[in-house]
Amino acid sequence: MPPTTATLSLTALPVRLQWLALILLAGGAGQLLKHFNLPAGQFVGPMLVGIAFGVSGATLRIHRQAFRLSQGCVGLLVAHSITWAVLSAVAQSWPEMLGATVLTVLLSAVVALALVRYGGINGNTAAWGTSPGAASAMVAMAEDHGADPRVVATMQYVRVVCVVVVGALVSRLLGVEGGGSDSHSTAMLLSTPHLATLGLNLLVLVLGVSLGTWVPAGALLVPIMLGGALQLAGLLPINLPGWLLAVAYGTIGCYIGLRFDRATMAYVWRRLPAMVAGSLLLIVLCALSAWVLAHLMNKDFLSVYLATSPGGLDSMAIIAVDTHSDIGLVLAMQTIRLFGVILTGAFIARQIIRFTARRA
Repeated sequence: MPPTTATLSLTALPVRLQWLALILLAGGAGQLLKHFNLPAGQFVGPMLVGIAFGVSGATLRIHRQAFRLSQGCVGLLVAHSITWAVLSAVAQSWPEMLGATVLTVLLSAVVALALVRYGGINGNTAAWGTSPGAASAMVAMAEDHGADPRVVATMQYVRVVCVVVVGALVSRLLGVEGGGSDSHSTAMLLSTPHLATLGLNLLVLVLGVSLGTWVPAGALLVPIMLGGALQLAGLLPINLPGWLLAVAYGTIGCYIGLRFDRATMAYVWRRLPAMVAGSLLLIVLCALSAWVLAHLMNKDFLSVYLATSPGGLDSMAIIAVDTHSDIGLVLAMQTIRLFGVILTGAFIARQIIRFTARRA
């Protein structure tokens, strides 16, 4: 039987036209979702366009080095959030924060095991898909550790959307009105740096990605450590322009999206209910731990809930600013958990694979 072809196929288009269409549509989709304040819209939009192109038979592929440089941009974005104020907040309540981080990581592992058992998802992919760190960072690390980045990206961003929706509902139920901040989320939005500062940041980016060649997930980790150290020492403010971050997010999104095909889409679609259920289960478990932690730390529940929510660092900080929550606490706990997941993610994934293989 001859292989079936897609009804709408891009294979007949010249490669240059495919690239032009991809750039225009991916950029437009990213800006549109950003306009509607969708979390990580500049990643999700290009990824959706890339998926459409991949399913339609596009022959395009993003170069691996472009993907690594984009990972480095995400690393510098994380390094931008590492300040003495965040470290001071960590020093004041580090036992509780460390305990909450360990608990959240363990809860995510439990949810991953449930998805393997009842959702039919591969153990390695489930481990990275439920890891409660920055979504783009987890997708990048999943790629480096042999998991399917397409399914991991779907799981991560399904959870991010669920976390943001639930977070907005929780703040509304607690009687907190958003939109009162005059900072327009300046805690996470980077301004356009001076030309010399931009040049030095780009130098750190290239150097970090180059040094990270010999380190697992080094294209992400080394720029985080290098940029964070330079910023804390007062030698260089880590600051990237919005357009560069948009290009980085778009590159990662297209890199993943273009690797989708019809078989992968069918796989994800069949398991989407399990992904949503797993995300909601993890959110509920983290909310229960936040309720206990709020009493132990004598903090308001909303601030602790946002600090422990398994969403992205950027989206949780934006909600915290908008609802007048404790932004220092949220940044500190989310940053600790991000580093905790990055450092332990590979080990936990191996344990989940070993456990599920033994059960099988």
